[in-house]
Amino acid sequence: MNLGGGTGGEEAGRARLAFARHVSCGGAAARCPPGPPRAAAPARLTGSHPASSASRPRVRLPVRYRKPPPRALSAAKPDTMAKPAQGTKYRGSIHDFPDFDPSRDAEALYTAMKGFGSDKEAILELITSRSNRQRQEICQSYKSLYGKDLIADLKYELTGKFERLIVGLMRPLAYCDAKEIKDAVSGIGTDEKCLIEILASRTNEQIHQLVAAYKDAYERDLEADIIGDTSGHFQKMLVVLLQGTREADDVVSEDLVQQDVQDLYEAGELKWGTDEAQFIYILGNRSKQHLRLVFDEYLKTTGKPIEASIRGELSGDFEKLMLAVVKCIRSTPEYFAERLFKAMKGLGTRDNTLIRIMVSRSELDMLDIREIFRTKYEKSLYSMIKNDTSGEYKRALLKLCGGDDDAAGQFFPEAAQVAYQMWELSAVARVELKGTVRPADNFNPDADAKALRKAMKGLGTDEDTIIDIITHRSNAQRQQIRQTFKSHFGRDLMADLKSEISGDLARLILGLMMPPAHYDAKQLKKAMEGAGTDEKALIEILATRTNAEIRAICEAYKEDYHKSLEDALSSDTSGHFKRILVSLATGNREEGGEDRDQAREDAQEIADTPSGDKTSLETRFMTILCTRSYQHLRRVFQEFVKMTNYDVEHTIKKEMSGDVRDVFVAIVQSVKNKPLFFADKLYKSMKGAGTDEKTLTRIMISRSEIDLLNIRREFIEKYDKSLHQAIEGDTSGDFLKALLAICGGED
Repeated sequence: MNLGGGTGGEEAGRARLAFARHVSCGGAAARCPPGPPRAAAPARLTGSHPASSASRPRVRLPVRYRKPPPRALSAAKPDTMAKPAQGTKYRGSIHDFPDFDPSRDAEALYTAMKGFGSDKEAILELITSRSNRQRQEICQSYKSLYGKDLIADLKYELTGKFERLIVGLMRPLAYCDAKEIKDAVSGIGTDEKCLIEILASRTNEQIHQLVAAYKDAYERDLEADIIGDTSGHFQKMLVVLLQGTREADDVVSEDLVQQDVQDLYEAGELKWGTDEAQFIYILGNRSKQHLRLVFDEYLKTTGKPIEASIRGELSGDFEKLMLAVVKCIRSTPEYFAERLFKAMKGLGTRDNTLIRIMVSRSELDMLDIREIFRTKYEKSLYSMIKNDTSGEYKRALLKLCGGDDDAAGQFFPEAAQVAYQMWELSAVARVELKGTVRPADNFNPDADAKALRKAMKGLGTDEDTIIDIITHRSNAQRQQIRQTFKSHFGRDLMADLKSEISGDLARLILGLMMPPAHYDAKQLKKAMEGAGTDEKALIEILATRTNAEIRAICEAYKEDYHKSLEDALSSDTSGHFKRILVSLATGNREEGGEDRDQAREDAQEIADTPSGDKTSLETRFMTILCTRSYQHLRRVFQEFVKMTNYDVEHTIKKEMSGDVRDVFVAIVQSVKNKPLFFADKLYKSMKGAGTDEKTLTRIMISRSEIDLLNIRREFIEKYDKSLHQAIEGDTSGDFLKALLAICGGED
């Protein structure tokens, strides 16, 4: 979930980090089976580290240090009932059934399966209404009453995905995990995604139970089977995770945080090749709280999130495993929300993943997963399951989900508080904005002008030279090249380029050669000329530019087209949409900081508008969204959540429609996280059949020297593929070469 914001050249940092601090680590841990006698806790955390044995001063939190429990070695059947940790709030969707009678339930299930056919509705209703502990008692009563194995009878009576789901619910969690891993390593090929998901997300206690359950169920050693079916650094990290010895969270060492940041940086970014052992040791053993501090400090120190370094330094299944570990460290519920979304998006459903997560998290953190899912993907988990599955299988999954959160963006009361804190922290966490195109070193406009002339002179055109020069110079340097070209050759460089190149490449290269304000002015002119209006282009430009940029655009528009931008907008649009665009085009947004009292008044102003009073609501939103500073608007959105339990973006989508809704949503998203707004636009320009080359070109040009590097990071984080890969898969030829040069690298 990314809800940052910024004014002009600043955007708020990744609220995901803040969010993870408040909705973290995902629910209750199951009890660990008894292991060998525990060693005495040391007087202080020594912070042993492979790179340094020197002792360092420690900063203690006001809690006692507890040594991580030793790995369970016993093959005895473990206590596998998931229990909330003492003092924590239960966040599962499945609860103990009141007035529970295992004998009565066993009899009801026997009746549902007796005779010809089976009553699947009765089976799913009963099993999804009982906790896992109660289901185990039902299994015992069933065997006592009928001398039969309940799971075997369910397998016989049910089929397909519904059978897999119901049988999974009937197993204790550790045995369910053991069965999933056994299936993942059995037969031809290995299901690496299953191994990654389970071993990266489970707590120490859950890992201990899993190892014991695997031994009990299959009379085999889990570690030996993992080693026999995997290899390399991927195997090594899996084995480390299997030990279940991650440090506890109750001691933090500031010195060790700094040392780990340095060691990770030296093991990756600063090293020829990669020291994978350092990544394995630190990410596989440090406590979650410690690692969150390491990740925060890594970003401050290197200017890159740890995920970017992992993607750049590691590869294959090992890279995927380490990224999963990082995501679970940040927020286990967010990791599972993302896994569920990817299991259902697009064509086809990854049912095994869907079943595994819904079963394993239903009594741990399903409410947290639901909250994050709805906020991050703007739809409820319930509605996505409902639209993506069918029959008894769908009904059982919806029971496990436990409720529909699609009340026009309404938060759970707990989620509203999380969102409030998220805005509070995101206001101070800022990420430096960086473009991908920078001024060229040793710039020589004379040499560049001559090289371009040579590339266009005579028969044929040297497109590679044109692309190389123009995509690797800043806009200011390109203007110098234009001037030098005219001085040397008495020719207009833009006119020569137009005559030598064509199509998408020409639009891209010529756009790069224009000063930014004149380029935006031209895009606005094109959006309004001819039949019809390109409202999306108008919204994209006017809703995202700073005051200084807007004023420069207005001057350029007047200079180039001898008409004011305001007059052009007034003659080409109408109603509230026109009023909003004209307001934005004045470039008079406030630029100060937040005013908390005013923010509460602004939030109350838009919250008090009666639902259905569309005209009044649009006017009130325009007065606030089009005039207040970005920093102030972040506070307004925060206060709005606090007052209403609603997110302002969802309210806009519910209460408004058409172009007015779209422009307000664009403003809100730009305030929240401008790079993410553009990442979404780029993704939509390339997804599905056909490519929206105009939008793709416009964004790549306009953001190349501002925040395209940040956009790249948001793109890969949200869509699990790099912008480079998306461009490569959706464009071709010289247009592709030029776009990749502007993109600036593969993430």
